[in-house]
Amino acid sequence: MTSLERIRLGAMRVAVIGAAGRMGQTVCAAVEGASDLELVARLDEGDDPRSLAGLADVAVEFTIPSQSEANVHALLEVGVAAVVGTTGWTEEALQRVREHAQQANGHAFIAPNFALSAVLAMRFAALAAPHFESVEVIELHHPNKVDAPSGTALHTARGIAAARTGLPAVPDATQEGFAARGMEIDGVRVHAVRLAGMVAHEEILLGNPGEVLTIRADSFDRSSFMPGVLLAVRKVTGLPGLTVGLDALLD
Repeated sequence: MTSLERIRLGAMRVAVIGAAGRMGQTVCAAVEGASDLELVARLDEGDDPRSLAGLADVAVEFTIPSQSEANVHALLEVGVAAVVGTTGWTEEALQRVREHAQQANGHAFIAPNFALSAVLAMRFAALAAPHFESVEVIELHHPNKVDAPSGTALHTARGIAAARTGLPAVPDATQEGFAARGMEIDGVRVHAVRLAGMVAHEEILLGNPGEVLTIRADSFDRSSFMPGVLLAVRKVTGLPGLTVGLDALLD
């Protein structure tokens, strides 16, 4: 089907910001392969997202943490829905986008991870967390990833902490060498590994005396994220304000 035929059939118009990156290139290919979507623009460093006004219905944003928030605000300003895969978001940045999206009657979707395996791992960890005394999160990524710990690990740790509200703190008798214990997120220790050969991996360890539960999700190729990205693209314009996490779109 040609681009003109798709437009005539009312295909959703999609732009990709960060199109020259590895994730951006994969997203472009996925959009081009979807019969109900039309790739209308590829933006990269130096391109203004405001140029998408009237051109795109949705923009998929995969850039770097230092640029992502500004890109989302620019999209909201011109009425383009945003689907964001860039990680490294703080709670303060999310709140700013939440307020802007509400004021603008706009649509923004931010996912720490678009892989179904990762979303399920986060959900399983939150379900299991109240039943275990100890928990630690280990995330492993390629060495070109600029943020640490990953957005997935942060989201996982916060979900575990919320599920353990009211329970005793995770036991830890460490008195020296705290740097080796990783970052503490709401009482949950998170460790980041950057290693050549890795793509995106997470392991959640939950322990009780005499037993350990291990939950692990592995993405070996960026294509594993594409079903989640396309799902968000198709759903975002029906979601008011800011939505965080792919689990919000799953039954």
